[in-house]
Amino acid sequence: MKIEKIERIACRLPLKQPFVTSYGQLTEKAFDLYLVTAEDGTVGIGELVAFEQPDYIEETLFSARQVIETALIPLLIDQEIEHPQEVWQLFQTVQGNYMAKSALETAIWDLYGKQTHQSVKELYTATRPSVAVGVSIGIQDSVEKLMALVAAYVAQGYQRIKLKIKPGQDMAPLRAIRQAFPELLLMADANGAYQSEPERILALDDLGLVMIEQPLKVRDLVGHSQLQRQMKTPLCLDEDIRTAEDVDTVAALDSCRAINLKIPRVGGITEALRILDRCQTHGLLVWLGGMFESGVGRAMNLQFASQDIFHFPGDLSASDRYFYDDVITQPATLHKGKLLVPDGEGFGITLAETKLSQYGQSKERIYSRKRSAKE
Repeated sequence: MKIEKIERIACRLPLKQPFVTSYGQLTEKAFDLYLVTAEDGTVGIGELVAFEQPDYIEETLFSARQVIETALIPLLIDQEIEHPQEVWQLFQTVQGNYMAKSALETAIWDLYGKQTHQSVKELYTATRPSVAVGVSIGIQDSVEKLMALVAAYVAQGYQRIKLKIKPGQDMAPLRAIRQAFPELLLMADANGAYQSEPERILALDDLGLVMIEQPLKVRDLVGHSQLQRQMKTPLCLDEDIRTAEDVDTVAALDSCRAINLKIPRVGGITEALRILDRCQTHGLLVWLGGMFESGVGRAMNLQFASQDIFHFPGDLSASDRYFYDDVITQPATLHKGKLLVPDGEGFGITLAETKLSQYGQSKERIYSRKRSAKE
C-alpha cells in the first residue's frame, strides 16, 4: 500500500465523573483520530491518546501532533508498505514519542486488515471471542462513596478492581474493599506517589492484593527491585515499560513480577507483540491497560487482549464506564463480566458521523500525496 492522505479529527469526550489519581484530576478526555487513506481509497483509523499535560509520561497531545507531522509522516511518504510491521522499522530513527508512533502505526494495522478483508485479531494467534475485564477507580472523597462504586461494579460483573492510591489515601479504602469482598481480585495503582515514602507500600503487604502498580517514580528500577525483595505482593510496572528491552531490564533486576502493557505507551501493536514475547520468556504476568480510549482504541485493545496469553482481567471497561457517549456506532458493552471482541474487518468498528460532529472539534488534512504526471 501507499499512503494517499492523512487527516486528523480532534475530539473531546466528557467523563461521567472526575477521575482522580495521585498526580491530578481528569474531567474530559481529549484525543485525536487519525484517518489514513491508501491509494485504493481504504481508510484506516488510529487514536492518539496522549494526555494534554505531561503528568503520566513526558509525551503530550500537543507534542505528539507535532512529531507526527514533522517527523513521522515524512518517513511514510512514498513508501510501499506490504505489512504494518514495517512501520515499526520505519519509525526507529525517531527516538521515543511512542504515543505519536502508535497513532499512525495502529491506523495502518486497521487499514491493512480492511485491505485484506480480515479482522486484525485474525493476524494474532489463538484468540477468544470475548475477554474478562476489570475496572479502575480513581481516588474518592470518602470510603462510603468508594464502597458504593465498588459494589456497583461488582454487581455489573467486573472481575477485578484497581484502586488509585496515594499516601494518606491507601490503607483505609483498600482494607474496606478487602473486608467487604474477601475473594475479589483487588490491586492498587500508585502512579509513582511513594518515592519518598516506600515504607508505606510495605504496610499494604498483608491486604491480599494481587499486585501493586508503579509505587515508585518512573525509571527507579533499582528502587523497585529493592522494594520487591521485601514484599510478597507482586509489583507491577506501567510507565517504566516502553520497549521489549525494558522488559529484559526489569526481569534482570527483578524489579517487578507483572507488566501493565498499554499499546500506545509502547509505540503500537508491533512493539506490543515483542513485549508479549519477552514477558513469556521471562515468566512475567502481562495484562492490558487502558488510556481512556474512545471506541476506536478500545476495539483495538479488545482484539489484542483476546490472545490466549492474557489471563488477568485488564483495564478494558465498557465505554459507558467512563463516558456518556462514544464516537463509534457500537460502543463496547459489558455482558457477564466480559466484553465481546469486535470481529469485523480491521478493528471492526465504524465511526458515527453524528457523534463526530458533536464531539469532534476540528478535522484537518495534514498530508496529501503529490502524484507525478505519469500517474
